[in-house]
Amino acid sequence: MSIVVQIEPPTRAPAEVDYRWDADTDILTANCRATAVSEGTSDTVELTGNDGSWLVLDVASGSIAGIEVAVWPDVRKVAALLPPADAVEDARLVIPARSPVRDVSLDADAPLVAEADQTERTIHFRLGRQRSSRTVRIARDILIEVDRRNTIAGVWLLNVPPFPADA
Repeated sequence: MSIVVQIEPPTRAPAEVDYRWDADTDILTANCRATAVSEGTSDTVELTGNDGSWLVLDVASGSIAGIEVAVWPDVRKVAALLPPADAVEDARLVIPARSPVRDVSLDADAPLVAEADQTERTIHFRLGRQRSSRTVRIARDILIEVDRRNTIAGVWLLNVPPFPADA
């Protein structure tokens, strides 16, 4: 799996995130408010795990404008799940324009892994076996982990509201 990104300085303060749960389908959508407008592709990128799980990255003007968890991988709950804090930098992630096919499947032995804190307010998705070397904040409650090759290695969703049935 390889989703190469360019990391650019932010053009504004991190955007607020609007979360929405679809109670019928368990789909979680995180949309960035007031995304920067620039030249670049507008598309979707689907990240598919070997267990049938998938995340969708909504790309607008070349930047990630939202994330949708359409089919959940098994979520492992951990006692304390703390996102990186010290080395997080605000940035704009740009996905360079490529071919119109934007589906990315993880290798058969490289699953899409999800873990959450006990209340499921912090959720971390790890993509394959990559190790992050850098964490960037693309919106107030969305962090993206990037490896040494500038490919996406993980996604953090912070301050996720409770699922409607749990509220």
